[in-house]
Order: sequence, then structure tokens, then C-alpha cells
Amino acid sequence: MDSLPELTFGQRLKVYRERSGKSRTVLGGLVGRSAEWVKAVETDRILPPRIHMLDRIARALKIDVSALAAELGDRSAVVNGPEHPALLTVRAALNHIALPNDTPPESLSGLRERLAAGWRARHQAADHRTVLGGLLPGLLRDGQRAVLAYEGDQRREAQALWAETLGLAQMFVAYQPAAELLWRVTDRAMVAAQESGDPEAIARAGWFLCQVHRESGDWDTAMRLTLEVLSALEPRAADGSTNLLALWGALNFEAAYTSARAGEEGRAWRYWDRADQVAQRLPEGFYQAQTSFSRVIMGAHAVTVAVELQQSGEAVRQARRHDASAIPSRPRRARHLIEVARAYYGKDDKEATVATLRQAYESAPETIRFNGYARQITMDLLDGPRSTRDAARDLATKVGLVS
Repeated sequence: MDSLPELTFGQRLKVYRERSGKSRTVLGGLVGRSAEWVKAVETDRILPPRIHMLDRIARALKIDVSALAAELGDRSAVVNGPEHPALLTVRAALNHIALPNDTPPESLSGLRERLAAGWRARHQAADHRTVLGGLLPGLLRDGQRAVLAYEGDQRREAQALWAETLGLAQMFVAYQPAAELLWRVTDRAMVAAQESGDPEAIARAGWFLCQVHRESGDWDTAMRLTLEVLSALEPRAADGSTNLLALWGALNFEAAYTSARAGEEGRAWRYWDRADQVAQRLPEGFYQAQTSFSRVIMGAHAVTVAVELQQSGEAVRQARRHDASAIPSRPRRARHLIEVARAYYGKDDKEATVATLRQAYESAPETIRFNGYARQITMDLLDGPRSTRDAARDLATKVGLVS
């Protein structure tokens, strides 16, 4: 079968699907995804799926997987991102099974302080992934030991801390070639949160888990999970702690994000409005550690919703209304700037795109190095107009795309 080199990956997939006589609904059903997901892949709204999903698609279309995978070639490996040098030791710590012994566990207050320091380091460090790679093995070891050693209320408290530690681990593992590890981390975090009975722990774990489902393309499950957690927490959110209220707001935004990814414009902005209403109830300057939910982040969230809806002009308008430097977290600020760059790229403004990606790099180099969208756009800019080619090559060298 010809490789249709003149077409994008999504366009080629559409050709193969139509040749097989299958609708988007049928193909989606065969591979465990929705018709909206198939449409998003075919219209290049989202990155091409990874090889295991390509294999399922190829089987459903009755073509050799090489007809799809070969078209991504070496570029796919480049765009999908590298493996951090510390992944090996973090994986080993996550795979370690602690057994009961006579060694006294660390105090819960000590664990809590170390975990809080880990979140602060994650937000403040430009090389945040490297910093987490050094902190996590010890935190994972001691957190798991605490769950085994304590009993009663203290054990439930240890479970909540363990779930939060696994959330920090997810921040490290995400965007690396370790999908199976990411799933195990998020599943274990939810189980630990449920065992703790702590509403905040459940909200955090639900926030992490819905993202993994969404990024895997399972938007229906991501949305259902988000709404289930929102429903369960609603009676407590209004009169609970400020932190629980912020987590409630963050989950409302996740519903907006997933709706936008699925192309559901009205629903996306409706949930963004709900999240914004929650944000306005938070104290000035409050910044939720795990989710970054706050008043200041809502402008960035508006950009994300507009970008996912392919409303590039609206995304740029939102970006100009909000000062990126006001976001206190370096990796979150860099992530926002990558979304702004996607908006400029959608408007075919190559100069603004490369300039914004350079700002993202300056904020947190390790964010852009591991972000698929940033890497893909940077690769595309290498073949762009002469006016931006040198700046794009300099950025690509820093990110590790070219030598």
C-alpha cells in the first residue's frame, strides 16, 4: 500500500479508514475509543497515537502496522520525547515492594514536610524533573514503609500521604516513554486515596487519573471519572477547607479540558466558567500545590480551552489579557507558554511561535524538552521561513532535537 507521503498522519489515517469502508464510530469502537477521538487524530488536533494503539488501528483496518508506523519514522521517536536519566532509579523505587520489618517508620509530620518540600522544589526549579528524580526514591521508600507500619487513623493518614507521593511521582514519569509505569502509579494512588478516606486525597488522585485517561485518548472515561469525583465531593467542597475547594475547582477545569479535547465547545466553556467561579472564591495569592489551581491560573486555562477547540484567535486574545510571569510555578508557566505558542502556530505566526517557545525554555527547560507539542512544533519550524529558521535551530539544539 502506498505511503501517501504528501499527507499528514491524520489525513493518511482517514484515507486508510475510508478505504476499509469503516465509519469513525466503527473504527473507534474497534479500538476502544470514541468517534470524536478518531476525528481528532484524523484532523491532526492531537498527536499521533503510540505504537500499541497504531497496532490496534492497523488490525482494525486490516493493514500492516508498518503502513502507519513507518510514516511516523524517526520523527515520531524524536517528538515523543526522551527518557530522563533518573527514570531507572524512580522506576526501581516504584517497583519495590516493602515488607513489614522492625525498622521504625519516619514520623508522619516528617513525611509531610518532605513531601511539601518536594512540591516546592517542583514548582521553583528550572530542572524540576531532575530535582524530583533525586527526591522521589527516598520518599517512595519511606512513604510505603509508613503505610505498613502505622495503624488506625495514622495508617489512613499515611495512605493519604502515600497517594500524594505517587502524585508527585506521576509528575516525574509523565511525558516519558513509560506508559505502563504511569498507569500503575495513578491506579495505586487512587487505591491509596480511597483507603485513606480523605476527600482531598481522593480529589488529588482523581485529578491525576482523569488526565491519564484523557491523554491516552479515552475521553469518555476521563469525563465520567471527573464527574463522579465532582459529584462525590460536592457536599463537602462548599464547607470544606480552602485546599479542598481549590481541588474542586481544578476538577471542574479538567471537565472543561476534556470537553474541549473532544470538540464540545459549549460544554467546555461552561465548565471553565464553573471553575472560574470557584477560583474567585479562593483567597488572593492562594496557589494549590498539586494542580496549580488559583485565580492566576484561570487565564492560562482559558488559553488551553481555546487551543484545544482550535480557536487560535481566541487563545491569542486570552493570552494577551494575562501576564504569564504572574504564574509562580516555573514548569506551569512554561506549560502555559507552550499553549500560547500552539495558538500562534495555529494562526501561522511563526515568529511569535518561536519567540514564545524560547520564553518557555527560559522558564523551565525540562518542561519543553519533554512536551510533545513543543517538540513537534519546533521540528516543524526547522523547515519554516528563513526569518525564523536560525532561532528555531537554536531552540531545537537546546531541546535536544538536533545536535
